[in-house]
Amino acid sequence: MTMVRTRFAPSPTGFLHIGGARTALYCWLYARKTQGTFILRIEDTDILRSTPESVAAILQGMAWLNLAYDEGPFYQTKRFDRYRAVLEQLIAEGHAYRCYCSKERLEALRTTQLKQKEKPRYDGLCRHLTESQPGPFCVRFKNPAEGVVTFDDLIRGTVTFANNELDDLVIARTDGTPTYNFTVVVDDWDMKVTHVIRGDDHINNTPRQINILRALAATPPFYAHVPMILGSDGKRLSKRHGAVSVMQYREEGFLPEALLNYLARLGWSHGDQEIFSIEELVEYFEIKDINRAAAAFNLDKLLWLNQHYLKTSDPAYVAKELLWQMARLGVDVSDGPPLEEVVRVQCERTKTLQEMAERSRYFYEEVQVNDEMKRHIVPDILPALRSVRDHLASLSVWTKESIHLVLTETAAENGLKLGKLAQPLRVALTGGTVSPPLDATLFLMGKARVIERINKAAAIC
Repeated sequence: MTMVRTRFAPSPTGFLHIGGARTALYCWLYARKTQGTFILRIEDTDILRSTPESVAAILQGMAWLNLAYDEGPFYQTKRFDRYRAVLEQLIAEGHAYRCYCSKERLEALRTTQLKQKEKPRYDGLCRHLTESQPGPFCVRFKNPAEGVVTFDDLIRGTVTFANNELDDLVIARTDGTPTYNFTVVVDDWDMKVTHVIRGDDHINNTPRQINILRALAATPPFYAHVPMILGSDGKRLSKRHGAVSVMQYREEGFLPEALLNYLARLGWSHGDQEIFSIEELVEYFEIKDINRAAAAFNLDKLLWLNQHYLKTSDPAYVAKELLWQMARLGVDVSDGPPLEEVVRVQCERTKTLQEMAERSRYFYEEVQVNDEMKRHIVPDILPALRSVRDHLASLSVWTKESIHLVLTETAAENGLKLGKLAQPLRVALTGGTVSPPLDATLFLMGKARVIERINKAAAIC
């Protein structure tokens, strides 16, 4: 049995977007499912648009998602000698030819065809030339003029294209650089790729690539074309729908496990199960279970999944991602409670790490006097605040239990319901009206900081 070899082949003309990340995930899952090989290939032949920054963004996104590749990254710009050799082979064997048509002639041809309501295509003027001509030229593949190209798409089923609908596509530009459809074929052939899993926007390229492979006497791989991801409005997912870069989702506070789980389910299913570990995804994933219809991106569903992972993941692991968020906010966490403990008290109350970080700043930063303090710290509450301060200061053991007891007893001593004392105290300590349970908040904040903040709040009256 042939070893499965999949590949993810992004173009470094921007960040790693959500659609690309899902394709990479499906390729990675199938390779892991079959104990095959997952290849990363950087398709950087578009020299004007490809940038080192985009390459770095792709590699960074793959690393954050933990989609480790077995081979690569391979760069097409380092394979130009190989492409030239195959070009010469195709020309020598009569499967490709030099086209000397000028840009002006081709534009005029296209204009005429459009006026006549014909499909724009090259008319084959140079197809049968037997001698070299002066001037610049591109290289075109001599596509079969008759017959059909049929392949069994692993998602869509049998797909057929008539050869007379396909053009003699350019496989090398006038400057000698190879084009996408040609380099992909050579790479997939050389790298012994067995399964090409990619977006269905490539499906029209597939018959062209199969014909080139056949001209090279190579066996085409299996193809699986994944439907596009749509926005909530039913249109193709784009920047107008919000975050589309993988690393932007990290910045917004999502865990990679949540994003991977969501992307896997965005077009694939295993019964009614919604939450999958990576191990389960590998075990259950089958290409045939990918839906034929496009899936719509739902941010609320992703937020729900993310909160699930915040609550159920190892707090020490979540704390590492929270540290990254705190660093982005410029918060020094060296003077305050362990982030792991902050995760424990905040995970039920927040949906993203960004939100968790923002709501946890008061554990590490000074709280400034604000309107909430002025509204809640009023003369009538000062005796109770001072009383709770004194009781807390006298505690010999600083535990949530001892703190809770002080709060309830102090409220009773001052003839208050606990809530009447708790809310002004919460505002004094955190600067806001929302926090984890007050005993847990005080415990994590520490005695010295609690006493200091009560004194500071009391001084505003």
